Amino acid sequence: MLQIRRMPVGQIGTNCYLLEDSQRMRCAIIDPGDQSDDIAREMEQAGFTPEMILITHGHFDHVLAVPGLLKRYPGLPVYVHEKEVNWGGKGDQYMLLGEVEGIRTVQDGDVIPFGEAEIQVLHTPGHSLGSLTFRVGDVLFCGDTLFAGSCGRTDFAGGSFGQILQSLKRLVSLEGNLRVCPGHEGTTDLDRERKQNPFVRQALQ
Repeated sequence: MLQIRRMPVGQIGTNCYLLEDSQRMRCAIIDPGDQSDDIAREMEQAGFTPEMILITHGHFDHVLAVPGLLKRYPGLPVYVHEKEVNWGGKGDQYMLLGEVEGIRTVQDGDVIPFGEAEIQVLHTPGHSLGSLTFRVGDVLFCGDTLFAGSCGRTDFAGGSFGQILQSLKRLVSLEGNLRVCPGHEGTTDLDRERKQNPFVRQALQ
C-alpha cells in the first residue's frame, strides 16, 4: 500500500513528498528542496528507507537537499530530465540541479518501477524546459506546472506560457479525477481544476 507524506521545506515552503511503500518500508523522495536532515529524520523515525529521489525540475527550491541526502544515503538514484541538470557546471547554476552522483535521466513515456507500483514519467514543460510530472496510480506529482487554481511561472529561463498551456491541457485531459500534488501549497484534484482554474480553462479553449 502506498501512502503520501507532504513536508513543506525551505524558504518558500516547497512541498517535498515521501511516497511510502508500507509493505516494503521503502520510500521515494520527491523534490527534496531543502532541510536534508529534517527529511532524513522524518523517514527514519517512520521506519522508511529511501529507494530513489525524483526531481520534477531543477530549480533550486526543489533540489537543495539532494547533495545532503546523497551524502547520507550513498548510491540513491536521482531521476530527472536531462534539461534540468547543470552538466559540467555551465549555465545558470542557481536554477538547475547540480551534477551529482546517481543521476538517471528520464523522458516522456518512461516507467520507473517502485515495488509493485509503476511511476510514469510525463514531460510537462512550460515552467522550465525539462519539467516532469510523475504519475503513480491516481496521483500526479506536478512540480510547478499545475497548482490549485493556478500554474507555475513562465518568466524564468526556459519558461514558456504557450508550453505550459499545452502541459496543462495534457494533464487535465487525463481520464478520471486524479489527485494533484503540486510543488507549493495545498493538494487539489483534476475535477476542481477543470472547473475553477482560469489557466486550465484558457488551455482548453
